[in-house]
Amino acid sequence: MSEHFFSDKLLSWYDQHKRDLPWRDCGDSYKVWVSEIMLQQTRVDQATPYFHRFIERFPTVEDLAEADQQEVLKVWEGLGYYSRARHMHHAAQKVVEDFDGQLPETWDGITSLKGIGPYTASAILSIAFEKPYAVVDGNVIRVISRYFGIEDDVRRTATKNRIQELVDDLIDDERPGDFNQALMELGATVCAPSNPDCENCAVNAECVAYKTVKTDEIPYKSPAKKRPHHQIGVGIIKNKDDQVLIALRPDDAMLGGLWEFPGGKQKDGEEIEETVVRELQEELGVQVEISKPFMKLDHAYSHFKITMHAFLCELQDGTPEPNSSQQVKWISIDELEDYPFPKANRRLTEKLMKLGKGQQQLDL
Repeated sequence: MSEHFFSDKLLSWYDQHKRDLPWRDCGDSYKVWVSEIMLQQTRVDQATPYFHRFIERFPTVEDLAEADQQEVLKVWEGLGYYSRARHMHHAAQKVVEDFDGQLPETWDGITSLKGIGPYTASAILSIAFEKPYAVVDGNVIRVISRYFGIEDDVRRTATKNRIQELVDDLIDDERPGDFNQALMELGATVCAPSNPDCENCAVNAECVAYKTVKTDEIPYKSPAKKRPHHQIGVGIIKNKDDQVLIALRPDDAMLGGLWEFPGGKQKDGEEIEETVVRELQEELGVQVEISKPFMKLDHAYSHFKITMHAFLCELQDGTPEPNSSQQVKWISIDELEDYPFPKANRRLTEKLMKLGKGQQQLDL
């Protein structure tokens, strides 16, 4: 199979059919970087409005470096995987301090920045600086495994390494950035996981899966492990000044730097109301009494699922202390929209604010 055939056909198709994306062909390495961080765990259609909002607020790396982390997380709110935002904020400060505000163009330089691993480094260096580093994401794995007829489990490291080697050989040295984007674009728009549009694929003439009618079987991915499901009890404590208590999660924890209503995981044999009372005692050093249920909701993370049970609570004894968080704070219902919250907690704040605007009292 000709390497030139593949890259020539792919790039010709890309030049005619590439999507108009705000970070594409922009000539701004900072925008390329922001887009690649956002696209690590997020589809293009989901990331695009966040990209516009982020760039509007932080148009340069200097603006991002100078911002407060809470503001960065607030702009990022809803996009998920918040460590991406924290790491990019930290990296922006390093770029300003150590690289005179210019994103480094070398492998060692770019990978010295927090949050940039081999994949993201390859993407940035190729797209922003035309360095011949090949990228392999889920779209690329699908295209290459079908093209070469690779039937091994794509979850296996050995299979991924084999695909990386093949793409390293295929990449166009003159247009590496366009090649990488074209390959990912083909996977995203033509070589779909199911019902791929093979008739309109630029490289179907030499695609093994197409010629052997195996696009339903390739790529093969072994079944994922079943995600555990946790029951979470959360307490919404209101004081005499109509304020509610929120806690700031530690930076090194999941959802670090975001605010939440205190609570935690239900233990075996424990009623969910008991979970709330115990967790608030452990996290805040206070005694509370459950007033009434407030909201129940389901939410899924990448590796587990939760059902969150939120209760209105009355403080009985003690002064809240941040025993397991960075900070605790009493704020008014109206102020809830000013703080960055995880998506599940944000649904609680939205209901609280709606009740507040409707002049309904949260009777405790």
